[in-house]
Amino acid sequence: MINKKRQILLVEDEEHLHQALKLNLELEGYDVNSAFDGKLALDIIQNAVFDLIILDIMLPNVDGFTIIEKLRLNNNHTPILVLSAKNSSFNRVQGLKLGADDYLNKPFNLEELLLRVAKLIQKSNPVTGSQDPSLQFEFAGHSINFESLEVQLADGKKLQLTKTESLLLRLLIENKNTVVSREKILQTVWGYQVFPNTRTIDNFITAFRKYFEKDSKNPEYFISVRGVGYKFKI
Repeated sequence: MINKKRQILLVEDEEHLHQALKLNLELEGYDVNSAFDGKLALDIIQNAVFDLIILDIMLPNVDGFTIIEKLRLNNNHTPILVLSAKNSSFNRVQGLKLGADDYLNKPFNLEELLLRVAKLIQKSNPVTGSQDPSLQFEFAGHSINFESLEVQLADGKKLQLTKTESLLLRLLIENKNTVVSREKILQTVWGYQVFPNTRTIDNFITAFRKYFEKDSKNPEYFISVRGVGYKFKI
């Protein structure tokens, strides 16, 4: 059961299939936005936030592969479920390599699609107690708003996170008390094809320690695990 309506963008140019999917997704409790061509989809994505994008590959104006690539290169990590009549292994691998999270060939089983949708949304919106880290998180007197990217520090000072800082911080918090590998950080925060030097991650962690730790040289919350990655410990 969905307590809070999740936002889905459905990008599919086959009208009958589009309407059938929209109806079934709405019956499951999702709020569905529609796009029938690739250019419109990109315009919509620039002006709204979604929990999931269901994306056809063969679209007018801009194809699905191009949309995936543009989103990931722009650090948009919204989960993407590809629907495609292109059922060759090459196209499947291509979609996943570009950054799609799942790939379903047409024709497909509706129940399977709904299960995959639910799993992708659950994965991207994990439950952390009574708080939703996608919006607000508090620890050690600090309050982080991931919607406005604003932070209220325990000492009363305020600061504005960059989008990249917010993505990395959210990733660590959503995986609290678990080591997040450097590879996962690079893929999630910087995208599937744009890998910065791993020293870049170290610089962001150093910044977090200056923001949130009482003693940045002896961190309690942002822990380095040599040779593996980082952990937000709470």
